[in-house]
Amino acid sequence: MLDRNAMAQLEGLREELEAQNEHVDATVKGTQHRYGFAVTDDGREVFIPPDEMLKVLPGDKVAICIRPATPVKGKQDKPGRTVAEIERLIESGLSEFVGHIVQKGKATFVVPDLAGLSRWLFIPPHARNGVAPGDLVSCALLRHPIKDGKPSAKILKRLGDDTTPGVENSYCAARAGLPEHWSEKSAQPLIEAASQCKPLEDPARLDLTALPFVSIDAARTVDIDDALHAEVTPSGWQLSVAVADPTAYLANLDSLPNLLAERGTSVYFHGEVIPMLPEAVSQGLCALAEDTPRPALVCQMQVSESGGIERFEFHKAIIRSHAKLAYSAVDRYVTGNSDDLIAHANPLEALVQVYRTLRERRENYELVMEERREYRWMLGEDKQIAEIDSYEKLSSQHLVEECMIAANKCAAKFLSDAGAPGPFVVHNGFRQDRGEEAKTFLEKHRAELKDIPLDTVAGYRTILADLGRATHELPLRDMVNRLLSRAVLSETAGPHMGLATEAYTNFTSPLRKALDFFVHLQISACLAGDNAVRYPLDQLPVITRAIGRSREAVTAANRRLTARYLDKLKAEGRSQFTGTVSHITSSGFTVKLDDNGLEGLVDLRPEEEKFSFDKWTMSLTSTTRRFQLLQSVEVTFVGAPKEGDFLALFSLVEGCGLKPPKEPKPEDNSAALSVETEAKTDATAQAETDSAPSDA
Repeated sequence: MLDRNAMAQLEGLREELEAQNEHVDATVKGTQHRYGFAVTDDGREVFIPPDEMLKVLPGDKVAICIRPATPVKGKQDKPGRTVAEIERLIESGLSEFVGHIVQKGKATFVVPDLAGLSRWLFIPPHARNGVAPGDLVSCALLRHPIKDGKPSAKILKRLGDDTTPGVENSYCAARAGLPEHWSEKSAQPLIEAASQCKPLEDPARLDLTALPFVSIDAARTVDIDDALHAEVTPSGWQLSVAVADPTAYLANLDSLPNLLAERGTSVYFHGEVIPMLPEAVSQGLCALAEDTPRPALVCQMQVSESGGIERFEFHKAIIRSHAKLAYSAVDRYVTGNSDDLIAHANPLEALVQVYRTLRERRENYELVMEERREYRWMLGEDKQIAEIDSYEKLSSQHLVEECMIAANKCAAKFLSDAGAPGPFVVHNGFRQDRGEEAKTFLEKHRAELKDIPLDTVAGYRTILADLGRATHELPLRDMVNRLLSRAVLSETAGPHMGLATEAYTNFTSPLRKALDFFVHLQISACLAGDNAVRYPLDQLPVITRAIGRSREAVTAANRRLTARYLDKLKAEGRSQFTGTVSHITSSGFTVKLDDNGLEGLVDLRPEEEKFSFDKWTMSLTSTTRRFQLLQSVEVTFVGAPKEGDFLALFSLVEGCGLKPPKEPKPEDNSAALSVETEAKTDATAQAETDSAPSDA
């Protein structure tokens, strides 16, 4: 038996060793394996062994002890290797989540649909809420595993199963954490607040009800948020854009800005919409319905014959839409294929004139997005894709678009001139961290552009307009996309490079977008002579995150619908397609099918041939095959596995992408040909250098 002195020595040694260990806070990062990592505040990743990982869940904030790893018998260990030992839970990163139900014996489990978490969570009998195996559900954590490694969950809501119509939308919305549809209870405070306001009785509002505004929308649109009027003037046209003004009913509801920021936008799934505002407000009180007086924020512009906006004014007004017109009907009229809208001939003719003038000016002095073929999904009663049609935008849609862009530019200039804190939409063009790469790209492909400044509106426009011309051998405009930044929301005015304009914002969709609602608040304040902040500045990042979640949910739902549709076509014997390479990386490429616009992945890593990725030409090349951005390819649908979040996978049809055979060498080895051969050899060597493997 050890004496007390020995015991004390051992205890002292233990304390000394323990003192050498580091104690820090960290966030748990899960993997698809049993182990994980603890990410410290300074960015270090410390290995969490499987036995410790049982105590935590991905996203947990924990206190850890970083200690030397215990050597594994029979294995050579790295010197200085450390592991994380979980000491206590600070905050759980997992609250609500989605998944599917599985049964094992008499026990019920949920398999969480969470990155980095592959373990099943037990559902106690009292928390099952009547679910069955295969059900898709939303859950909440019931018991954290920190004490004994045995977590459990409770069912919040059954979303349906794979046969439930529309389950793709509801499941992906819940997974992305989107707010649910407005219930009668949640909508009641907004409806009550709105019903107490009487904006039509406000004498400060300009009466424009005699002006023959018309709305131009899809035939089924009910939340009409804009109406247009144009008339010829001696120097050009007066264009009036009236936008529904929900702030007239909701500006005094203190909780609303934060609530709308969390929603961010109306979410448009196929076959379903989650509206930003309750329908009683957006479709009832505020929509610019035909022959109904409505409060509106109106931008009146004096447009010159050259398409310049010489001056503009904003008015808080009352308008009355004289007609609800459909895109298709307006298009037939302006193209001379119908006289159905002859009663609106004067304003429509003026609108067409001002649209063409605005468009021509933007094409000459700004940037216009390249037109892409679009696709319309028709869903059956089961809310699955029944058919997909391709179409091109109608001229009437372009007409509305040009009017909205013009009004949005005026809104940005109005706020900027007033010294108001936006909000603005800023697009910086080329990414700051890709500036040198952009210059190298231009040197390789358009050397005459390399000295043009990348960070000015004029410079950016010159470069992008040049790259977009169809005369280039390579699709340069598409190739440069990876070097461009995303637009951001800002309280400070800045250029919108994508449109090649000095300032921009969005004010034309306040029934569907939180940003536009905030712009209305700010413009109204400025019209009253007050440019102080009228929206919560800290909510701009919230809107950005909400829009990101919405985009994520819609993309995920569309993948599931795509997978089901392609599975159906495959069962019918239609699994081979032609398509176009729409995106390319070092491992493969995305293909967009010509017939229906659906997208999926071609993974080249399993191929026997090894491909080299050249980021300067955006191509993948092997000894026999080559794939280039926008190249036509033939593919076969393989499947869309659940493990890949239902991303459609394609394989190449035999012979697809084969490089053309090399021309035979000339038999005459004269001196003249020798010089030419040397030049070709040098060029080939350079091409091989340029094609060295590299990631985008």
